[in-house]
Amino acid sequence: MPGADRPSLFYRLLVLASKPLMYGVYRLDVQGLENVPASGGFVLSANHFSSFDPWPLGVPLASKHYLRHMAKSELYWWPLKYVVDAGGGFPVRRGERDTKAMRTAIELARGGDVVVMFPEGTRRKKGMRKKHEARAHSGAARIALEAGVPLVPAAISGTDRLARLGKLRVRYGPPIRVDDLDGLDEHAASQLATERLMESIHAMEAEL
Repeated sequence: MPGADRPSLFYRLLVLASKPLMYGVYRLDVQGLENVPASGGFVLSANHFSSFDPWPLGVPLASKHYLRHMAKSELYWWPLKYVVDAGGGFPVRRGERDTKAMRTAIELARGGDVVVMFPEGTRRKKGMRKKHEARAHSGAARIALEAGVPLVPAAISGTDRLARLGKLRVRYGPPIRVDDLDGLDEHAASQLATERLMESIHAMEAEL
């Protein structure tokens, strides 16, 4: 069962090696840890600037939680696929409706893992949100709703300026309210939950 696996030695070493970089070089400022469920699976969703985003987002939580990421299927070639798997990844075919990846994510969340999702899909280009507000994907909300786990918003700041060695910030918000969506169909419920999720992410981002 996907959620029954525990972090690999590589995963634990990667987290340990990342802490001096996060807290030393980039002086990571972490806010809102009290909003993160202490145990059990959940879906963690944040804004997306850089391929580096999973590190400041995940390192503060990795000592208590096993964070799992969707990794594009193009990365699954020998021997890289073993590194991706050991780092908590699982494959997804981007650009199409990958029901297998969604099912895996649901089972992982139900099994007690943290599924990390970026609703904006691809990385946001500088100034993009001011010029064009792309519709967020509803996958994170759908996974949380079907798995019956909390949907936790987060905001990241500074990963678009890594070369300047500026301070990184991450804030975790209270889980998104979904208990009033039970009577809606799957599409309507996931869309409303996604709207609430993005409102929370954007509000926290503006405060960082």
